This record gives sequence, C-alpha cells and structure tokens, in this order.
Amino acid sequence: MRAGEVARRAGVTVRALRYYERVGLVVPTRSPNGYRDYDPVAVRQAREIRELTGLGLSVEETRPFVECLASGHGSGDECPASLVAYRHAIDQLSERITQLTRRRDALAAHLAQAADRLIPRSAPFTVTERGSAGPTVRCDPPSRVGGDAEIGRLAGVRLPAVTLAATDGTTVDLAALGPGRTVLYVYPLTGRPGVDLPEGYDTIPGARGCTAEACGFRDHHEELRSAGAARVYGLSSQPRHYQRELIARLRLPFAMLADPDFAVRDALRLPTFEVGGLTLYGRVTLIAADGRVEHVFAPVPAPDRHAVEVLDWLRTHPPVRSAATAGRRDG
Repeated sequence: MRAGEVARRAGVTVRALRYYERVGLVVPTRSPNGYRDYDPVAVRQAREIRELTGLGLSVEETRPFVECLASGHGSGDECPASLVAYRHAIDQLSERITQLTRRRDALAAHLAQAADRLIPRSAPFTVTERGSAGPTVRCDPPSRVGGDAEIGRLAGVRLPAVTLAATDGTTVDLAALGPGRTVLYVYPLTGRPGVDLPEGYDTIPGARGCTAEACGFRDHHEELRSAGAARVYGLSSQPRHYQRELIARLRLPFAMLADPDFAVRDALRLPTFEVGGLTLYGRVTLIAADGRVEHVFAPVPAPDRHAVEVLDWLRTHPPVRSAATAGRRDG
C-alpha cells in the first residue's frame, strides 16, 4: 500500500506519516523498484497515533499502542504496556491540572484584590439623588434604581455641554452629538467573571442585569441603526479602562462613556444610588435628537429585553424634522 493511500485511510497527512516512519512507529518495506510499501496494519497504527495525540499524548507516548497493534492485537490498548502508558498520561494530566488550578486561584486572588481597590465594599447601601441645588436626599431604593418618578420632566430638555471619555479613545460632547437620534442608556455597573459585586448590590431591585442589557444592545445594534438610531452609547460611572474590558469581552459594536465625576447626573438630575460605599447611576435610557432629550425610558424593569423596547419605540416613532432642518431644506 502506498503512502498516500495509508494517509487517506488513516486521516493523516503524508508528511505526518513520513514523521511516524522516521521515529520508527510505522515501518514500511521496500519493493524491488525502491518504493515504500505499507502493510494494512499501518493504517490502524497511523489512525491510533492520530487519535491518541488528539487526547493529549505525545507521538512518542503512543509507541506501546502502535507496537501492540504490530504484534497482532485487535486494539492498541490490549497490551499491559499500553495500560501503563494510559496511567502515566493520566498522572501527568492530573499534575498539570493541579498546577493550573493553583495558578488560576492565585490570579483570581490578585484580580479580587484589584477589584476591591477599584470597587470598595464597606457600609450598607443608601440611595441618593442630587438636585441641581440643595442637599443630598435619601430615597427609597426601588423607585430610584429603576428610575426617578419625575424623570419624565427630562423630555425636551437640552443636553448639557458635558464632554466624556469614550472607550474608543475619543471624547463625546453630549451637546454636540451630531445629526440623527442618539440612544444613551445609563446603567449602574457591569461585573467581571469571578469578581464579586459590591456587597448588597443584588438586594437592590433593578440593579442587576447590566451585562444582559449591554448584550441586548449589541445583538440589536444593526436593527437600532436601521430604525433611525445614528449612534448608541452606554454610560456609567465606571472608569474607561474598566469599560474597555467589557467592550472586548462582549465584543460590543458601540462605545461606552465614562462619567466617574457624575457630570451628567449633576446637569440633568439623573438618579443615583449607593451600595457598599460606591455611588452608581440608576438605570435610565434617553433618546436624544437635535441636542434635546426626545424620550425617556424609566424605569427599566427588564434590562435583558430593554433593547427590544427601545427598538419598538424607534420603529413606531419616526423622527420629526426640526424647524431648523425644515428651513434649510425648504429654503
């Protein structure tokens, strides 16, 4: 049997077969004309090597199995030496797993320490809202995290001249977003795999669901654009480098805006709350056009389905030409 036929039947390349021959695992004979001639058992041997290396064994570690086949056995693991090879490979993998587990736990500990520095955990939560003037007011968590009962007052309000750092390396001035509608969804925070959220966070109604909300806007991003959203942004008080990790991990097609100083809250009186010593934004979404807030979503009871809610609104509320735009076109 020629090398090409053996390779095809065994599911390996001719190059791999030549390597097995060089290390003495598959041994052909020479025909009178000098061509290599492989015995039919070579197909089983090459296939055995392929399958065992796929399980993590090295080519050399397959030798007992190949020799078992060469001795006439129906399976490569019917010989005592093959069983020893199995046990040796398992022991090696167990040791690697132990070492990798230790490394993983050490990295997780470093990650937890870093996260604690970034998101400190301390006192029980209180929820606050800051007005444009006057002292901080304590509020009831359910009404504030889901959205300010008076948040509807924002409709028609001009967006403030607040410049925020974006995850794509640019800066965004909310007062100069450009033509078309902007979807700006404001959220408390997104966690990271293996990192605990601030103590008490899960007890606050409406706080959870930020990652699912981001995934929803990701999955429906093209539909939102087709429905008239010229741009989509997420906004939170987390720093830009933290948001960039989320962008990379979830492969978000839009940028996040970082507002660690709560400039937007102070300008628009958006709701915030505190948990574990950390101040966070309440969940609210603004649709803006022509420099003003056109529509407000608050509360947002189902963050994982919120993108669809925004999409439905865009589809059922076609944009209205502003007076300035109409004047330019009609003139």
